Amino acid sequence: MPAPAIKICGISTASSLEATIAARADYVGFNFYAPSPRFVKPDLAAALARAAAGRIEKVGVFVDAGDGEIAQACEAAGLDAIQLHGGESPERCARLAAQLGRKVWKVLSIASRADLDQAGAFAGAADLLLLDAKTPKGSLPGGMGLSFDWSLLAGWRSPLPWGLAGGLSSANVAEAARATGAPLVDTSSGVESAPGIKDEALIAAFCAAAQSG
Repeated sequence: MPAPAIKICGISTASSLEATIAARADYVGFNFYAPSPRFVKPDLAAALARAAAGRIEKVGVFVDAGDGEIAQACEAAGLDAIQLHGGESPERCARLAAQLGRKVWKVLSIASRADLDQAGAFAGAADLLLLDAKTPKGSLPGGMGLSFDWSLLAGWRSPLPWGLAGGLSSANVAEAARATGAPLVDTSSGVESAPGIKDEALIAAFCAAAQSG
């Protein structure tokens, strides 16, 4: 089984961006959700994006953001894809993809097998599904270091490309990839020394573990 693609999410400094590129990750994530400790304003995202240009794919993370806000961030940061982490419908995903000319990743929050049943509705509307752990009501929608039960994916066949998120770190990412067959793995808090503070050594260790197959 080939090693999964890797996304390091919540990058907000030049040093953590360089560490992500040096570790040969495939995607860098910029978080545009203001309540998150990983939030980046469009001007900072633009500066980071200039440094990343041509070296790594850039994904913007949004939670129920307005069309104008998403368009502004796409323009400022030259995003290759938008990751929608709220209650966005398949119809909205398809509309944003058409309007912005960007790939759309839709996050599905998973706590039970029934949550996977949402996937089919996004076939033809999104380019990729990202399966993340459902977080407690009233908390942030992601970046909490929580995992869901990977055995829920046994026998599941995604109707479109997909990735795995939620509580992944260098300690468990190789096991997660083997157990689920995930073609992409995504981490944020799993490579941090404190909320929003990326650790360059942890980024390197995560990527090495994921690439180990």
